[in-house]
Amino acid sequence: MLTIFGYQITRYRGQILGWGLALALLGIYVIAFYDTAAAQSEQVLALMESLPPEMMALFGGAADFLSPSGYLETYVFSYFPLLLGIYAALAGSGLLAADEENGTLDLLMAYPVSRFRLLSGRLLALALALVLILGLTWLGFIIPLRTSSIEVTAPQLGPAFLSLLSVTLVYAAFGLLLSMLLPSRQLAASGGALLVVADYLINALANINPDLENIARLLPQGYYQGGAAVLDPNWGWTAGLLGAAALLALLSAALFQRRDIRVGGEGGWQLPGWLARRASSSRRATP
Repeated sequence: MLTIFGYQITRYRGQILGWGLALALLGIYVIAFYDTAAAQSEQVLALMESLPPEMMALFGGAADFLSPSGYLETYVFSYFPLLLGIYAALAGSGLLAADEENGTLDLLMAYPVSRFRLLSGRLLALALALVLILGLTWLGFIIPLRTSSIEVTAPQLGPAFLSLLSVTLVYAAFGLLLSMLLPSRQLAASGGALLVVADYLINALANINPDLENIARLLPQGYYQGGAAVLDPNWGWTAGLLGAAALLALLSAALFQRRDIRVGGEGGWQLPGWLARRASSSRRATP
């Protein structure tokens, strides 16, 4: 499993550096911009009040945006789950399906390695890649703290990034699960990305429409804390998201153990066994 893990993490190195450094630069800019925003607080507040509530909801709807948690929620953590969530869902959907569709997974399975070890090694590599991306991002946030007047410390940023990690792991595991259920990686990736976008929009609109709160609580971002975790983290919510990600990964592993891997990438992805049997029965019953 260590060999699989090592090989897979090397495949992610470009994505780790690309995403990590880009988001780190964004973090440097956001923290450095705090003093300017504070100096122009009246103008910024007037601008925010002129925007429609629906638009402000997309940025967390934070009223006290100059507080550490409100500022970080408005400028960063409100939309980070959308950005990283789509990446995680796409990466999860291709964890096994990409190699099966290009015809290399069957060759890999010819080696003396169990399916569980293969999936575990790759899934751990993806989890570490997300950790490293967020680690680089966190470093970008703490570098300018000494020169900024924002009242937040590096350890206080930790729970917010952990909450972000937990929700992205759920999206990655969900993308993996879809790749075990749907007949192609493209459909799995589309379904995972659709969940991320729908989750973001529903939770954003729940800030202004209380009727959506019950629906939001059924989705991962309903338990994502964002900037609020800087000062008052809810460890139970974070643990719940990590548990949900683990459960989705275990379901994916169980389905992977039972699926037939096609040889040489021929044909298309097979439907799940029970669904394929039902479709076959329907065709036979049709006169």
